[in-house]
Amino acid sequence: FVTKRDFVTSNIIGATSLDQLKENISSINCTLKEELMDDIEKVHKIFTYPCP
Repeated sequence: FVTKRDFVTSNIIGATSLDQLKENISSINCTLKEELMDDIEKVHKIFTYPCP
């Protein structure tokens, strides 16, 4: 979801271990279905913090 945002140029991840870093990096290959993205967007419009 974060990577798909037009205004995002990079993600800040808070990995505290090498395993967690590897998992976070591999998540870039994950593709969310359009229906799920739409559902997330609906929630995001209700709870816009920190960006509208």
